[in-house]
Amino acid sequence: MRIAFIGDIVGRPGRKIIKEHLKKINEEFKVDYVIANAENASHGFGLTTKNCDELLKSGINIITGGNHSFDKKKDMLALLETDFVLRPDNYPEGLVGTGVKVVEVNSEKLAIINLMGQFAMPTVENPFNWAKRVVTSLKNQNIKNIFVDFHAEATSEKRVIFTMLKGQVSAVCGTHTHVSTDDLQIEEGTAYITDIGLTGCRDNVIGMDSKVPIQKATTGIGGHFQVPTSCKSILQMLVIDIEEGKAINAFKIKKFCNKKELIITDAIIE
Repeated sequence: MRIAFIGDIVGRPGRKIIKEHLKKINEEFKVDYVIANAENASHGFGLTTKNCDELLKSGINIITGGNHSFDKKKDMLALLETDFVLRPDNYPEGLVGTGVKVVEVNSEKLAIINLMGQFAMPTVENPFNWAKRVVTSLKNQNIKNIFVDFHAEATSEKRVIFTMLKGQVSAVCGTHTHVSTDDLQIEEGTAYITDIGLTGCRDNVIGMDSKVPIQKATTGIGGHFQVPTSCKSILQMLVIDIEEGKAINAFKIKKFCNKKELIITDAIIE
């Protein structure tokens, strides 16, 4: 199977570039299933029912989340009752929804796991111990194809969970920082990248207008971050080929709003 992952989708610019290009990319590269982190898809904070529907109609199959999942609480509580929106599975127990979903892709089972790190994040259960239990449970169900979206601030936490799970899951992809990293690799059949990077405005600060971030950095006084109404945007997408639970090939696609061509970067295979 060939799956793809997009994240973090930030506001209208992120949704717009997906709407304009994702279906064409899916068709060109014969992508079977698309996962996307969309916790910032609505005005940069959270996800509304309307914007969720827009993303699903644009070629995304399932949506993951993170620390901003509940910023649009009313909408998210309803969305988490559906089969196509996840939130980090290691949020405290008793919360509506789940971060683990098993779907069928080309008559094979694919498990999607959404977890969140601990450093500089809301209160969550230990993601490392949680991940081990979830993966063990899936393996006991004979589910081999497993994708992990690990939403974390610290790059070290992402490396820890990769080194823990390599050889056991098909892919571990980091989200949250909105800044893409140049370390796409496959080791022991597990594809990994520390952070996929944002899909949205690329010429400001993590997809937001730069005025408030600069003000906070220089004076210590913050404000409300705003998604620019006009900007240069980018779509960043990881594509992974999986056979018998192992990643055999992976590459990253970058689509720039003002460029005709796609930039493709292949994974280093250890």
